[in-house]
Amino acid sequence: MALTDRFLKAKHWQLFLLTFGAPLIFQFIFMGKMISSIGTGTAPDPSTLFIFFKVYPLLMIPIGLVFFGWFWSVAIGLQSKIPENVKMKVKKFKLLFFILLVYLLIINVLLWVLTNGLMTGTIEPNNDQAGFAFAIIVPLHLFSIFCIFYSLYFVAKTFKTVELQREVSFADFAGEFFMIWFYPIGIWMVQPKINKMIEK
Repeated sequence: MALTDRFLKAKHWQLFLLTFGAPLIFQFIFMGKMISSIGTGTAPDPSTLFIFFKVYPLLMIPIGLVFFGWFWSVAIGLQSKIPENVKMKVKKFKLLFFILLVYLLIINVLLWVLTNGLMTGTIEPNNDQAGFAFAIIVPLHLFSIFCIFYSLYFVAKTFKTVELQREVSFADFAGEFFMIWFYPIGIWMVQPKINKMIEK
């Protein structure tokens, strides 16, 4: 079974646990440690916070792969079910999707390297470098936000086009757009419909 099919056939609760449950459990454990140290009357160890920042980017990579793997699976995996008279901008989606993935991967790796370097003392804070990085990251980050919204748009449009079997406007799939945007809630409503689409 192809990976795309696995995502399309996955149950809503499986996707929820993989993308939302895992980081939530991690945060509960981390916050529990912080609160328990306060409860014992000892000052919280700042290195614990650095460990969080060190581990979190590594945790986000597999979660992001599942999240964006689902996006890809819906957008590309459902293309075979779209009516022949409807033209979707698949190449544009693929381009923006991969730009987004590369950017997020680079940011996560850089965040991990920076945090690790600050913890070990191999990287010294530098205002000039920070300003230069800020000047580069802000426009790239804004562009990545555009890529995310386009991906949301394309996934929702693909979903609704398959469901209605006709050309759709944003008014037709605005609900799905927002459900996918608020993924932890929307996945419970969208994924069961995708499961039914795949069974047909």
